Amino acid sequence: MLEGIFQPMHLIVIAGIALLIFGPKKLPELGKGLGDGIRGFKSAMQGKEESATANLSSAKPPAEKPEANGIML
Repeated sequence: MLEGIFQPMHLIVIAGIALLIFGPKKLPELGKGLGDGIRGFKSAMQGKEESATANLSSAKPPAEKPEANGIML
């Protein structure tokens, strides 16, 4: 269904439309903002992944529940 969506001609048309809409002065700013956003998202995901790994490695096994007369409480 989406096999031919990113053909070179389509990308050229999209770039041309973006150039007409935003102009040559605004496009580098938009690209920089998009790149910064993607970079920030990746670093946040890596930080979250590292903290989850650290939490798993430092986690203690759950304590056993006390028993009273053979009945679990």
